[in-house]
Order: sequence, then C-alpha cells, then structure tokens
Amino acid sequence: MSNILDQFKLTNKKAIVTGAGKGLGQGYSKALAEAGADIVAVDIIDMTDTRKHVEAQGRRCWTITANLMDRQGYAPLFEEIKKLTAGGADILVNNAGMIRREEFLKFSEKDWDDVIQLNLSAVFFLSQHFARQCVERGAKGKIINIASMLAFQGGIRIPSYAAAKGGIRSLTMLQANELAAKGICANAIAPGYFATDNTAPIRADAAREKAIVDRIPAGRWGTPDDLMGTIVYLASPASDYVNGYTIAVDGGWLAR
Repeated sequence: MSNILDQFKLTNKKAIVTGAGKGLGQGYSKALAEAGADIVAVDIIDMTDTRKHVEAQGRRCWTITANLMDRQGYAPLFEEIKKLTAGGADILVNNAGMIRREEFLKFSEKDWDDVIQLNLSAVFFLSQHFARQCVERGAKGKIINIASMLAFQGGIRIPSYAAAKGGIRSLTMLQANELAAKGICANAIAPGYFATDNTAPIRADAAREKAIVDRIPAGRWGTPDDLMGTIVYLASPASDYVNGYTIAVDGGWLAR
C-alpha cells in the first residue's frame, strides 16, 4: 500500500498554467513544480521569473507568449503545447484574468466584454481544447478553474468580474457532469482577498483595507503560499473523487 503522501505527488505530470507570469499564477506554477510537475507557462507578459522558480525545483518550464483575448489563437496554442509536451498536458489551471472597476450605472460595454472574454469565455474554450486532447490520447486530466468569493457574493463596482466568476462556478459543475466519465476532473478555487495587483487599489485605501482585514477571521490578506496546498491537492490523485466543487480559500471570509 502506498503512503498517503504519494497521492499528492505530480511526478511526470505536465501542467498548463495561464497567467503564469506573476502573482497567484506564478505561485500555482511554483507549487505544482515543487510537487513534481513540469510547467507550461502561458502569459502575455515576461515569464523569466516564473521559469527560474520552476527550474529551481528541477522541473522543466516551457513558456508560451499568448494573447488569450484572441480566440483564433487557442487551437495553435494547444498544437504547440502538444508538440512541447510530446502529446499533451495532464493538468490545466485557468488562472488568467482581469478586473475592471466602475459603478453599475456607468459600466462600459468594453469593460463588460473584455472581462467576460478573458475570465469566462477563454476558460471555456481552453478547457475544451484541453479535454479534447486528453480524450484523444485516452488520458486522465485535471481542470482547475479560478473562481472568486464573488462566485458566492455579488460585490460592488465589478459587474463583469462578478458575472464571470459566478459563471466559472456553474461552468465547473457542468464540466464535471460531462467530463467525469471520461476521466477528467473539474474543480475550482475561489480565492478570498489576496495581495495581488488586482487588489492594489483596495489595499491603497486605508479605511477599506482595514474594514476588509477586520472581517477576515484569519486577520490578514492571503499570499500565494496560502494556495499551494489546494492547487496541488486538486491537481493530484488525492482528489480523484472530488468533482465539480469550488473550494474557497479565504481566511474564513465567507463564514462571517
């Protein structure tokens, strides 16, 4: 009988991480590499730092510069991934995203369309390409979508982001319903308040920053390290019977 810790190992696995150039995406890449996976890092920005983190773990890191706002690029992207990984990846982390802030009554059509495209539509199409490659080669797969606390709450001044993250939660359940029988698990992580570029404007507002921290039972903002265990769990055989679930990693925010 194998040790339970062996179920969390990702040895010989290959993981695609979108938005891998910095922040939480870089943290996910580092965590998966520490667990044994080689990484296909996808972003529109420089990924040199992410590659260094991954290679420091003795793992391979392929970097692909891609604009995920362009749907015409998805098929070529997965053809390139297929060649680089000699067949295809085992794990897809749909992390790339953006946020636009404005009052509901003033929110623009462009800010709606841009956020929905990157945060929801891209997740659907990338997952579709990934799942097709898994089915073609008869391989198991793990899809990990990145939702948000706003998959459970409405929020304010971020209508397209809230709609997209609510959609991610529902899409994850649909993916589980249709793909589980094909050996592909689909789950999502809903991060709470994390210290990233997206939350910089909030953290710069002293009054709002204090109000947020006061409500978080853990009493602090999250860091990329706080997500490492969850991402490895969902990517590993340890979670093979977990499907269609959105796990909140929020310091207790939703319990309040």
